[in-house]
Amino acid sequence: MSSSSRMEETSLLCLLSRLTVSPSSSQFFEYDFVSLSCEEDDSSAGWTLRRNTSKQQRTQCGDVWGRGSGSSCNITVFPLDSGVYWCESREGPISNMVNLTVTGGSVILQSPVLPVMEGDDVTLLCKTKTTPSNLPAAFYKDGSLIRKQPTGHMTIQHVSRSDEGLYKCDISGHGESPSSWITVTDKPTTTPPPTTTTIPTTPDLTADSSLQLAFRIVLHLVVLCPYIISTLLMVSLYQCRAKGNDISDSTKPTLLDQGLDNERDDVITDVTTEYHF
Repeated sequence: MSSSSRMEETSLLCLLSRLTVSPSSSQFFEYDFVSLSCEEDDSSAGWTLRRNTSKQQRTQCGDVWGRGSGSSCNITVFPLDSGVYWCESREGPISNMVNLTVTGGSVILQSPVLPVMEGDDVTLLCKTKTTPSNLPAAFYKDGSLIRKQPTGHMTIQHVSRSDEGLYKCDISGHGESPSSWITVTDKPTTTPPPTTTTIPTTPDLTADSSLQLAFRIVLHLVVLCPYIISTLLMVSLYQCRAKGNDISDSTKPTLLDQGLDNERDDVITDVTTEYHF
């Protein structure tokens, strides 16, 4: 991975300050005017701009390059100003790092100077120093041709990690731009707050509630027992009376029996009367 990629990964560690570049581009022509600024969350930290180039290491704005004013720095760039720039505080923390390329050639590729968020659209512009910026251009990624655009603009829609790489462009008859690394960062995910579902539960019975439950059971038994006993007694008495009626009915003489008895009594009476005469 190139130093530009490592530089952009370091930018993810920035917590207190961010380095911005105006115009927002990672490539510039010689003699372009560039403004660098530390966007501070803590102004008391004393942020200053520093850089590493092929000739100088950790030099501060205002010493041998640029004109500084607090946490900002303005510079008219030359090819020797190509390098890595960052903000640094007195306490030691640093901001994101930005890799700037300055060319003495006639073609540059304007590409995002900061990492691109996954899912966003990115527009690349291939432009010359002296001619209009709408000339046909060919765009390359990692040395391979992506596409040719008649207006010099190429838009990558909904970038993903696979779009990360080293890009350059070429305008026929004018030349080729330097290469710049484009970093794609993960889109932050917003996790919805967990939804809690309250499940109704049966409360535990305490000692008091247990006593109340037992009292109610006993009370019901006291009320119901006499009723049940009286009901059973009434059923038993009814059954006994029914059996007694059946027995008495069976012992009563039938009408036929009564008739025979009467005839017998008449015969006996007649015999007795004749005997007396």
